[in-house]
Amino acid sequence: MKVTSASANKLLKALEDEKAYLRNIEEQSCTYIVSDSELDEKPDYDYIETQRQIEEIDNKVLKIKHAINVFNTRTKLPGLDITIDMALVKMAQLNQMKTKLDGLRKKLPKQRVPSFGKDSVDYLYINYDLAAVKEDYKKVSDQIMEIQLALDTCNQTIEFEVDID
Repeated sequence: MKVTSASANKLLKALEDEKAYLRNIEEQSCTYIVSDSELDEKPDYDYIETQRQIEEIDNKVLKIKHAINVFNTRTKLPGLDITIDMALVKMAQLNQMKTKLDGLRKKLPKQRVPSFGKDSVDYLYINYDLAAVKEDYKKVSDQIMEIQLALDTCNQTIEFEVDID
């Protein structure tokens, strides 16, 4: 079966939904209560068949996730000369850097610090070039956007083979 990363992830979601459904039915049907005055009407539940279906789903999930991982390690993003798995790591690194830079860019160059019980006023000063931080924040944001757009393109357009049968 030929899929894109996007369609493979949708297929994974559908399989996980089906597994959750089976587990829910199993939870509701694996035991039942009957009073002495009632007919013994067991819920329709087959332990062996349910486990077979769950195992079948798990095997499909295993194969799809493996195919995605292989695809991610072998497929380079157009124009960036890095593989998808490298891009995902790079995105995490850039997002951490962006968070740090966001905190730094929001600081005031000079800020009054509460000084209880003192007659003097204390100030907190930044010890870095605020303009450089703002410039780096924009560069990091642009890099994230460039990688994300390349990932989106790959995820929607490049197909790979998955054998789930």
